[in-house]
Amino acid sequence: MHNPQFIALHFQEVGGKDYMVNMGHAENFFRNIDCSEEMKDFDRVCIYVDNQFQAEDSFTALGSLYFIRKTLKNIYQYDFNVKEFKAVSGRNKHVGPLEGVATVEIEKFSKNFWPDFKWSRKGFMRTRWIIHNQGLDLVNVHLFHDASNLVACSSSPSIYSANRKNALRYVINRISDSRYTPLPFIVFGDFNFRLDTLSLVQHLSTAADVQTVKRECSNEVEKIICEEKDNDRQVLLRIEEKLFVYLHHAVFQENNGGELLKYDKEVAAFHDVIKEEDIGFPPSYPYSEEYTKPTQYMNTRCPAWCDRILMSHSAQEFIHKGEDGEKCVVYNTVGPRVCMGDHKPVFLFFSLKTIDH
Repeated sequence: MHNPQFIALHFQEVGGKDYMVNMGHAENFFRNIDCSEEMKDFDRVCIYVDNQFQAEDSFTALGSLYFIRKTLKNIYQYDFNVKEFKAVSGRNKHVGPLEGVATVEIEKFSKNFWPDFKWSRKGFMRTRWIIHNQGLDLVNVHLFHDASNLVACSSSPSIYSANRKNALRYVINRISDSRYTPLPFIVFGDFNFRLDTLSLVQHLSTAADVQTVKRECSNEVEKIICEEKDNDRQVLLRIEEKLFVYLHHAVFQENNGGELLKYDKEVAAFHDVIKEEDIGFPPSYPYSEEYTKPTQYMNTRCPAWCDRILMSHSAQEFIHKGEDGEKCVVYNTVGPRVCMGDHKPVFLFFSLKTIDH
């Protein structure tokens, strides 16, 4: 629909939760995209897929795919070994171990970022480009999720939010350090950003009686139940470790969930270095995985804008603006009325300013 000249696709959790069984399906999926009729006008392709699940210490399950249309000339990609840009040509496919591939940097987060939680497939992958004479880092990222709704709403900000903040700050510092010349950057993927759950629950339960149920054996909170004070004491909100059921669930989609954006606070800590286009789409997670219910959320987590496209201040400056200062930018979800899995992919369409050298 947008007829782009350059496409960057960033995937996380390649192979899905059961990646040992399904990694082959993922590889076929990428192959089908590359060979599809729709992509025939893209004569240069760069594919990077970390499918090495046997290597637990380094496996990130990240996949980055880049497609360049025939009409787009003079595209260069950075070689991190020789520290220089080289013209992109042909179809370059790296599906397997990526540590030795010169045109990509990949790193799995160390266990230090969340010592009290299960180590999982989280990390980042960077490629560098020159497009329209403009240097640009494109960074695929996957940050830590909320393991328990009860832990998430026990403090503000939550411990999970603090872990994500540390990891994202590490990525930004890492791609801006002195080992390579810093460039404008766009970071996009599954940040797992969540709403400030404690503040949101307090807001949703203002006119309710809140009951905290604890396990007898350990005194740990097992569930939180909020009942309306009238209306036959109907359950307004029920929270368990992996359950989040709110009676008026439509609030997460009405006006694209705009009423709840004030609880989306995790990006604010990075306003010194990060910009984002205005969000005008509903929370991107957790959608039902039943293909007949493409617009319905699951009752497992509080819906949130997990999937984002963030950019450095310098990157936002070279986005082309239309007449009267209006930006030729679209920031939205892919497949709003189609089942796309538990995350709705998010896309950003824009035009780069042309720089003459």
